[in-house]
Amino acid sequence: MKLDVIIPSFNEEESVEKLYNKLSETLKNIKYRLIFVDDGSKDNTFNILSNIYKEDKKHVAVVQFSRNFGKDAAIYAGMKVSTAEYTCIIDADLQQNPKYILDMLDYLEKHDEYDEVCMTNDYNDSSFINKIFKKQFYKLMTRLSGQQFKVGASDFRMFRKYVNKAILELGETERFSKGLFAWVGFNIYYMPYKVEKRIAGKSKFNLGKQFSYAKDGIYNFSIKPLKLATYLGTLISSISFIYLVYILIKTLIAGKDTPGYASLMCVILLLGGIQLIFLGIIGEYLGRNYMETKKRPSYVTKTKLGFDEDIL
Repeated sequence: MKLDVIIPSFNEEESVEKLYNKLSETLKNIKYRLIFVDDGSKDNTFNILSNIYKEDKKHVAVVQFSRNFGKDAAIYAGMKVSTAEYTCIIDADLQQNPKYILDMLDYLEKHDEYDEVCMTNDYNDSSFINKIFKKQFYKLMTRLSGQQFKVGASDFRMFRKYVNKAILELGETERFSKGLFAWVGFNIYYMPYKVEKRIAGKSKFNLGKQFSYAKDGIYNFSIKPLKLATYLGTLISSISFIYLVYILIKTLIAGKDTPGYASLMCVILLLGGIQLIFLGIIGEYLGRNYMETKKRPSYVTKTKLGFDEDIL
């Protein structure tokens, strides 16, 4: 098999058939397979995918989750069953034009020095606030994790078989795909692309989910928030000690001093707030460690179409 295309799908009943038709037309001269991963959709997505599979068993395979496990789990499931020379990931909403798949494949075929092509965009289609948030997220991730995160890098990418194998060898349950691709290294070529307007359905990746995704990425790939707690605690302790010495000297020289209620409450609230924030950060890491020790799978398969029993 030349190419496997992984398509995470969640409540995309209005888009999956259109995407299938477009991919079939685009890839008609390539030996390919489309791996649709239904991430616990509540609409008619799986039924539509089942019909597509029945009509084109040669090129289509489907994995259905028992519930919604998230896009990263869907990507992981697709990668686990990918056996092709090249693997590509594309969203199901048609905002990523399948024509770029040919560009990525052509580039990898002509440039042996690169192991992966990652599509990037400048977020011109996003609101001003969303654009600023996304750009700052990638810069923050680079600083916190020590890995290079390209601004605008997307999950829309293509990579060689050995890259796929390297990603699968990373066994954590809480998976952050962008971070994993950055961590394993390899030579990545960043190719710009234009994000197209969604032709059907609504985006599930709202601002709240983007913040949650950013938070998970930071906690999964950096311990610097914990180091920050140590640094800030040391700084506050030093300042407190200096202030204590100042109060003692002032009391000895000027006599008994009556502190102000307002200033005292401000200090208590400030220090209490900082302590609670860092207790929350520590809790996030402990919670993730707790979940990892359970060794639960990243997803649970309900139905599979187009695979032998021993594949999944």
